[in-house]
This record gives sequence, structure tokens and C-alpha cells, in this order.
Amino acid sequence: MNALQKDLIKLTAAAEQAARPRGPWGLQLHLMPPAGWLNDPNGLCFFRGEYHVFYQYSPFDANGGVKFWGHYRSRDLLAWEQCPVMLYSDETYDAHGAYSGSALCGEDGLYLYYTGNVKHSGDHDFVLTGREQSTAVAYSPDGVHLGWKRRLMGSGDYPPGLSRHVRDPKVWKQDGRYYMLLGARTAGDQGEALVFSSEDKFHWEHINTLRTPEPFGYMWECPDLFELDGRYFLLVSPQGAPKDGPGFENVYTAGYFPLSGDFRGKYSLGDFVPLDFGFDFYAPQTFSDGRRRLLIGWMGMPDADYSNPTAAQGWQHCLTVPREVTCRDGRLLLTPVQELEALRTSRYGFPFGGSSTTDLPPAADIRVTCEGPLSLDLSGVSLRAADGALTLTVREGGWGRERRTAPAGPLRNLRILADTSALEIFVNDGEAVLSTRWYPESDSRTLTLRGQGRAVVDSLRPLQIEKPVLP
Repeated sequence: MNALQKDLIKLTAAAEQAARPRGPWGLQLHLMPPAGWLNDPNGLCFFRGEYHVFYQYSPFDANGGVKFWGHYRSRDLLAWEQCPVMLYSDETYDAHGAYSGSALCGEDGLYLYYTGNVKHSGDHDFVLTGREQSTAVAYSPDGVHLGWKRRLMGSGDYPPGLSRHVRDPKVWKQDGRYYMLLGARTAGDQGEALVFSSEDKFHWEHINTLRTPEPFGYMWECPDLFELDGRYFLLVSPQGAPKDGPGFENVYTAGYFPLSGDFRGKYSLGDFVPLDFGFDFYAPQTFSDGRRRLLIGWMGMPDADYSNPTAAQGWQHCLTVPREVTCRDGRLLLTPVQELEALRTSRYGFPFGGSSTTDLPPAADIRVTCEGPLSLDLSGVSLRAADGALTLTVREGGWGRERRTAPAGPLRNLRILADTSALEIFVNDGEAVLSTRWYPESDSRTLTLRGQGRAVVDSLRPLQIEKPVLP
């Protein structure tokens, strides 16, 4: 532990100690920062019987700042422990941010691969000059305490023709070797994913580059590659993708390419498919817990023209609930993990025909099956299904959020996780998802349904968050 890290530990503890009460919009079902700012999920893994969720964390400023790795862990995805910050920006190669990355579970401990960010002073554009993004690794013997960290690669170790934007390592072991993906921006402004290989986790060789024949955005952030039901999928969060209909209405998007062939050699990428059609979803990462593939995303959006009033209360953003990833007919489906069922405290169901209104608890799991056209209103948020699309409109409490659309085909069912200031809407058993933050002014919430069908509303208790004893 160097002197800077000692001071950062004290300053972070002071910021968390001084954090104000969360107010009416403090979340009950979603992980949020202890203080300040949260963005990308990092290092998601199931290690020695526990789920670990790291995340980009700026405890000193609710509008962002230097990035650390915050940390939660859980045995059941319901009761969480807030762990000490794992990675601080305390070395020459990560002085301006310990940026996003992933986890590799080893028999001897946990290896966390991340991007060390440095921005040099001077007249730079910070795309082609003035920035250094190093690939680094940190080791923890127990998943909670840092053992050591070191720099592995920098700009001179990446292929030629790239900008200074190379980041977000995703590392895994396959067929006796280690593989790494890095998101990249070329000097000619094309997004791509670099593939590296290693025998020992520390010395890496570039073996391939994954890209589309024509440019699809200028930067691919947070790449992820996995196999599901015998098919490979490449997840990326492209910046600069064409604004062309549902899934591309935000400033940036996040989704996947089906990958055919071998990511280490000859391959082809299918059409890009958005993973979420709402206002607030970016930088998703997946991992396996040994029996299923899970996904968590940042419930926010960089550079958006809408905002969050909680910044004035000293905190901003959250993560999505864990979602199970399944595959049907070559497409990915996302649904909330089954563990959330254990949060249910009461349930009531009712048929509706014409128009029906009911009160809602602060945190609710709403399931709706319908026959024919459906419209739904939930305290300033409306959903309308028509012409093969589902339109989400935020009329009150959107803070700049107005309308988004998702393809729905014939609408069969909806599942809505309604938290105090977050909505996750799952369409037709996870064929499409819309995630959004929203800030209703009234504590009294109602659900109005128009159409023909049946609704079931579960009242949910909050996640259990164990906070550390601060000095």
C-alpha cells in the first residue's frame, strides 16, 4: 500500500460517512453507489461460492470524477455486503482512472484485468494524442483484499493503426489458454475488438481483430464474448452507431453480434441486435455462475441529454438487476433472475377488461398477460402496444426522458420491475427489454390497465445491504 492509496482510503471513508440520506428515490431492488457516482459494472464473477459485483465508482462527486472499483458481494443475489474499494487510481499508469475490466477466477485467487487511464497535460485531442490507456492486472487472494497490481500492456503493445482509445479487457480461459478482448477505436474512427492470447495470464499476443466489413460506430466499448447453446455472441457498446430506429434512439447503444466461425481465426459477424430499448442501459457484462449465464448493465447513459435529480442529493446511477441470458432461435433473451422471487412479501391478482386501476407498493414485480391491444399507465409512465411496437412515454418525472420504442410483435405479456426510481420492462418473456430511470413526485403510485387480460402484482421487500463500520 503506497501513501496515496492510504490517503484515498481515508478520503473515500469520509465521503461515504458524510453521504446524506437517499430520499424518496433511494433504490430498493438495485445496487447503487454508497456515495457519489456509479457507472460500468466490472469484474462480474462467481468466486468461491460468492457473487462479486465491482463497478466504476467516483465517491467524491455525484457528477463523476476519477474512477475507482467499488465492490459488492453476495451469496444469493439478495443479501449484499458492501466491501472496501478494490482498486484505487494510485499508480503512474492509472492515475486518472482505474477504468473498466473483468475478472478471472483462479485456484489461487481472483485476477482483475482493467484499464489504467492517464491524460497528459498539453494541447491534445486525447484521441490520437495525449492519452495512455494501459492494460493492467490486479490480484486478490480472497476476492476482497488487494494483493498487488501491475501494468501488462500499453500503446506500444497494441496493433498499429489504432487511436489512444484501447480499453475494457474481458479475459477468460478456454481450451487450455487464456484469451482477452479489448475494445478499440482505430485512427480512422472505426470500432473493433482486439483478440489476444496468453499461456500464463501475463504475457499477451495479438492474434486477431473482430470488426464489421463497414464501420459500425467509431469505438467499441466493453466487449464480451461467450458461447451459449453452441453459438457465439460478441457483445459491445458501440459509440457512433447509426441512429436508425428502435434500439438506436439514445446517444449510444449496447447489443450483440452473432459470431460464426472461430474468433481466433476466420469468422463473420451477423447483424447487430440491441439488448435494451429504454433510456438507461449501457456497458453490460456477462458471466457464468456454473449453471447459467448472467448479465448486469449500467442503468445509465454517458453523454445523455437527460439527467437525474439525485445528483443534487449526492449520488447518481445504479446497476440493473441481474438478468439471466438464454438463447432462442439464435437470439438472446433476458429475464430477471429467479432469486428475486424470494423478495415477495404479498401477491394479488385480478382480471381486467376495459379499464382497471390499482395501487402499487414502492417496489413491485408486475406481470401482465393480455389478449389484444393493451395500454398501461404507471404514475407518469405509459406503455402503448400498436403496429408491432411497444412505445414507452415518460410524461412526468423524466428529467428530459420522453419516448422510446421497442419491437414487440404480437404483445403476449409484460413483466415490470418497478423500483422507487427505476423501471425494467421485459416484453414477451424477455424478447425485448426497456430500462429507464424515472422520478415520480408522489409517494402514491397507481397502475392503470386498459385492454383485456390479467395482472399479478407482487410487493417486494428491499435488498439487504450490509454496510461496513466506518471509522
